[in-house]
Amino acid sequence: MISFLLGVDDLADTRFAISPLGELMESLRVLRAPALHPLHHGWRRTALAALAPGDRPLLSSLVGPTLALPDFLTPRPAVHAPAFEEELAVVRATPLEVVRHDLRAAHAPRPLPPVLRQATAPGEEPVRELLDTLCAVLARYWESALLPYWPRIRLVLEADVRHRAGQLATGGAGALLSGLHPNLRWRGGVLTIARMIGRHEVAGEGRGLRLMPSVFAHKPAPPISAEAPPMLAYPGRGTATLWGPEPAPDASALTALLGAPRTTLLRLLAEPLPTVELARRLGVTPSAVSQQLRVLHATGLVTRVRDGRRVLYRRSPLAEQLAGDRPAPG
Repeated sequence: MISFLLGVDDLADTRFAISPLGELMESLRVLRAPALHPLHHGWRRTALAALAPGDRPLLSSLVGPTLALPDFLTPRPAVHAPAFEEELAVVRATPLEVVRHDLRAAHAPRPLPPVLRQATAPGEEPVRELLDTLCAVLARYWESALLPYWPRIRLVLEADVRHRAGQLATGGAGALLSGLHPNLRWRGGVLTIARMIGRHEVAGEGRGLRLMPSVFAHKPAPPISAEAPPMLAYPGRGTATLWGPEPAPDASALTALLGAPRTTLLRLLAEPLPTVELARRLGVTPSAVSQQLRVLHATGLVTRVRDGRRVLYRRSPLAEQLAGDRPAPG
């Protein structure tokens, strides 16, 4: 059991944050222990297939035998929604002794796996090389496994934060903290996290509490270290809807948005066509078509290229999504 002792100043500085690096690290638990994450089986298959050759052993080694994560790889966000690159820069600046300590702590009481043995070598250079390698591997993993889905993931996380803000407004801090997960209990200024391997208390000491919703966490996840400031990743609401198919666009809704003439033009522009041909098919004048094309081009729904003396128009990828001919990315 782990407990956070939170005073008035800590409660006043309780904030939510959305951490791309935190989500990346939580996702490594999904790769390591798929049975705990049945909702993510499809994503897991895709992520594993997209891994760069040779990266999987090192990524797997970052999750300890008890599914613990090294604290230096889950830095506490300084702002509500830092960029992944900003968080990775914090990791790169980690003191080398902290890297050694946190890697050992994540695997204790077992020794480090062979792929991390550089952390036990004497001197700073082996640890520095290992840290640089870790950052490079994490950046590749982010690009292949998380970034394509990040807009969708972030929407789920933002929706959770809005919901929790409503809980805070209507029920106060006690209702908020106790409602995050059944393993959490708030009483007398103490937030208790049950069913944890660790057994320690963390004094807030005015450092505040950071709460981070996660689509990949299956239970509350605090830092390993008792010295780390209070921070908690918790399972966010709406994760079950994350990987579901998106509804097909409603053709009538598209007409209501753009109007019938422009919607008809977009339907025709599945192939490149000049103004004259569009006018012939629609039975209107070329000038009428040109007027509509100018609007569609200005809004990014139509692209145009010159073909000799003709200008060919075609709908853009955004227009194809609106027309329902292919799913939105990520």
